[in-house]
Amino acid sequence: MNGASSNNPVRTLFVCIGNSCRSPMAEALARHLGADVIEPSSAGIYPASIIQPETLQVLEERGIKLEPRKPRSLFLLDAKQVDLLVNMSGAPLDNLLHSFLGRQIVWPVRDPVGQPLGVYRAVRDEIEKKVSELIKELRQSG
Repeated sequence: MNGASSNNPVRTLFVCIGNSCRSPMAEALARHLGADVIEPSSAGIYPASIIQPETLQVLEERGIKLEPRKPRSLFLLDAKQVDLLVNMSGAPLDNLLHSFLGRQIVWPVRDPVGQPLGVYRAVRDEIEKKVSELIKELRQSG
């Protein structure tokens, strides 16, 4: 992967199904933990109508406020503006993203939609660990 620096952060797109839980968590955590090396965004394959309230709650427990917004569609974004795609959806994206030429990694993270708050916390913690490892890798390669 191309190294990152404060002048050239890695443009990273986190993708899940609805862009209401996992990918917004990853985006917010990446912005909070590694803004010097990562420029995060997120989207969904089938965007939900809202960001789940539990997503906002478990991020706020870490002192992180998610910018108010609606879930975004993966297909409305310019894949050429992304250096790294993190697929958290559980679905293969190769056939969906013909124009994406950057690096793609897969994070198998369960979807907490409809689950108790404890599951949201466990998912947040798992994503936080993965985001921290990614940021460490980016800092070492920069």
